[in-house]
Amino acid sequence: MVVTFKEENTIAFKHLFLKDYVDGADDSYAVYTQRDLYDRMFYAVEKYLAVPNETIGRYAYVRGESGGNQSSLMLCQQYYRKGRIDPANDTFNIDPKIVTDCLGVDPEDPQPLPPELDRSYKNFTLKFHKLINVTIQFKLKAINIQTIINNEIPDCYTFTITITFDNKAHSGRVKIRLDNRADIKECKDPSVFGRGDNSFRLFFDVVVILVCSLSFILCARSIIRGLMLQHEFSRFFQRRYNQNVCLSDRMEFLNGWYILLVISDVLTVLGTIMKIGIESKNFASYDVCSILLGTSTLLVWVGVIRYLTFFQKYNILIVTLRVALPNVIRFCCCVAVIYLGYCFCGWIVLGPYHVKFRSLSMVSECLFSLINGDDMFVTFAEMQQNSYLVWLFSQIYLYTFISLFIYMVLSLFIALITGSYETIK
Repeated sequence: MVVTFKEENTIAFKHLFLKDYVDGADDSYAVYTQRDLYDRMFYAVEKYLAVPNETIGRYAYVRGESGGNQSSLMLCQQYYRKGRIDPANDTFNIDPKIVTDCLGVDPEDPQPLPPELDRSYKNFTLKFHKLINVTIQFKLKAINIQTIINNEIPDCYTFTITITFDNKAHSGRVKIRLDNRADIKECKDPSVFGRGDNSFRLFFDVVVILVCSLSFILCARSIIRGLMLQHEFSRFFQRRYNQNVCLSDRMEFLNGWYILLVISDVLTVLGTIMKIGIESKNFASYDVCSILLGTSTLLVWVGVIRYLTFFQKYNILIVTLRVALPNVIRFCCCVAVIYLGYCFCGWIVLGPYHVKFRSLSMVSECLFSLINGDDMFVTFAEMQQNSYLVWLFSQIYLYTFISLFIYMVLSLFIALITGSYETIK
């Protein structure tokens, strides 16, 4: 509900403060004339001032700091301190130092505004010839009352909305985006009539903590005893045969399943404690809590595989994975070198011409998709043909990568696992 509430409010803010906004048009939402830029900028400010009268949701302004010069809404432009561009003569004169000019706007207040803030925002003049960006930043408060359905006390949200008119490219296209950051905190004096009892949920959380703590103690005890036995065996082997025990033999005394359970128990206890704190409104770290509980759940289900080893047919598959794992890891390390080479090459050469190669992470995602046979035609078709040389390079690049990794790398990867299976069988 926390993520959904933030996402739905973000969509609502885009429709409220961005003129003529259409869902899914984030990448293409832009303006191309000075008049349209002023129009979109003043529209956002006017809609902010009209929030109490027009919005369906219940929002409240966050006033500026008392005694300070910070207003509820800050309209700022960033530009080069000195900038003169003359395309006709192929000359320019730019001072790269960035200057920020801001204007504060406050909603109607019964008290008079200070003289420096008592001016119309429509007199705000943009310096287009050296403009970098324009930002509109303000805060709104809201309460997520839908958590009452689950017998939870509602959270209070403070949304920090930033509307950016990005002109750093100076290409004649000013991209517009809206970013929303949510801060969650406990509401003051919450009062919910007929609220359900959460005693059973709290009791269940306490039971989970106790069971996981007991499991942690028993598994840790087994690991410690295994280490003690390993130490005794090493001393005996050294004294009896005058030889050192190799690392692989020493690791036989450590049970990997116990280590897995210890990590899972720690994550479960920490996540459950944070969950109790969130429900009692002492914490608001939803993301950290979800990562802890989600990871612990994954490790618990992985631990279930241990019990399948008692069955012969299932045990063959598990032993196959254990035997093939060292060879697979070495093979993946060798393949990773070639994969990174293709990633850097595609990022450097195809980045300006293909949307899927704009950043290194996007290149890696695209190539991994190609290995699995996904979006092949789209990747080829979206390549811009502005430069014939680059287009020809892209064809060679994609064909060699797909042929190498699908027909050779994946086949060798499967052969390693199949060979281990046939040996054990």
